[in-house]
Amino acid sequence: MTTQTHTYLTVKALTKYIKRKFDADTHLRDVYVKGELSNVKVHSSGHIYFTLKDDTARLTSVMFAMNARSLKFNPESGMNVLVRGDINVFEAAGQYQLYASTIQPDGIGELFLAFEQLKKKLEQEGLFHPSRKKQIPIFPKKIGVVTSKTGAAIRDILTTLERRYPISEVVVFPTIVQGPQAAPSIVKSIEQANKMQNINVLIVGRGGGSIEDLWAFNEETVARAISNSHIPIISAVGHETDTTIADFVSDLRAPTPTAAAEMAVPSKENLLKNIFSFQSASLNFVSKKLQDEKNRYNRAIQSPVLATPDKLYRPFIERYVRVEQQLQRETNRLYREKERNFMQIEKRMLQLSPKKMIDLQYKSVQILTNQLTQATVSTFEKYRQHFHGSIRTLEALNPLKIIDRGYSITYKDGKVVKSVEEVAKGDSIFVTLADGKIEAIVQEAEKIGKGE
Repeated sequence: MTTQTHTYLTVKALTKYIKRKFDADTHLRDVYVKGELSNVKVHSSGHIYFTLKDDTARLTSVMFAMNARSLKFNPESGMNVLVRGDINVFEAAGQYQLYASTIQPDGIGELFLAFEQLKKKLEQEGLFHPSRKKQIPIFPKKIGVVTSKTGAAIRDILTTLERRYPISEVVVFPTIVQGPQAAPSIVKSIEQANKMQNINVLIVGRGGGSIEDLWAFNEETVARAISNSHIPIISAVGHETDTTIADFVSDLRAPTPTAAAEMAVPSKENLLKNIFSFQSASLNFVSKKLQDEKNRYNRAIQSPVLATPDKLYRPFIERYVRVEQQLQRETNRLYREKERNFMQIEKRMLQLSPKKMIDLQYKSVQILTNQLTQATVSTFEKYRQHFHGSIRTLEALNPLKIIDRGYSITYKDGKVVKSVEEVAKGDSIFVTLADGKIEAIVQEAEKIGKGE
């Protein structure tokens, strides 16, 4: 019995083998597939992931950002589309998928679909609402023009402005209006115009062309730049039958560049006609007004009132005299009444005046003051006599007075010696006399008995 040995492939190796088979099959390169979009997801990197399906099958698909940037519309689930691309194997997932290079709507033009999608989006945001429209000034002093510096559009606009309203100043912002760089150039010119001073109105547009030629005015960036402009904008794109997103967002749409210039400024011929018309109407009005006033004046001076004016004001004079007399009588009556009231009040005030009470209290204070003064003098004299008596007593008891009579005082250690027993032989003593002191040494101390 023979044992067979099998070689096992890794998943990676098998997947690479299948991928090489796909790569070698020319029928899987540059294929054209139609179907319905499903599970459309736009990654932050710009890649678009989706499933292409029909009634019986599904095909996982991807469009990388480098191809997705060329799309004019936004792929949405449920759309029927025509896809061109390559079929290959996505090794990490082990599945085949369609790598799309182009996507077109099935049954409707790509640009038309993109136009309708952006129109719907901006309309829902309210960018087309009449409340956002700014008023175009009647007499603009400075006009900005955003268009190509070459071509018929700029010539038509400048010629029309010069013919209709030559006193206005025109500032041209040379702009790319066709091709990949057109949209950024238009946005830049609009923003530049908004940074300038005193531009009253802005004409944005170009001459006619195919929808591809005019497509820059259908870009979302251009629409938002027009919406964000603080300067009123008149769109002037293509011919009368051409309609762009810029027409819906602008404050005023002109069918052609020439028409835009006509809408931006008044006609000098019409202005002159209006001026002459107003002048004639003013003269007629003033003339008629003067005649009417003259007639009123004549009627007034011929009226009975002005012919005999004293009849008009005589009743008022008589009424004035009566009122004056009545006022005088009433004034006198009120004066007498107020005078009586004043005298009564003055009398009551005199009766209730505190001056009498103050005088009585003042006299009482004078009496009490005199009594207090006498009592003070008497008390002072009493204490003065008592003081002198005390002085005399002190003088009589003063030991110094005794010394004056021949006596002396003996001290030992600062104390008065009252007995011989307080000193001994050899002690130092001090004797105070009337005219000085004596320091002595005790030679002998002898006590003498009383009665001896």
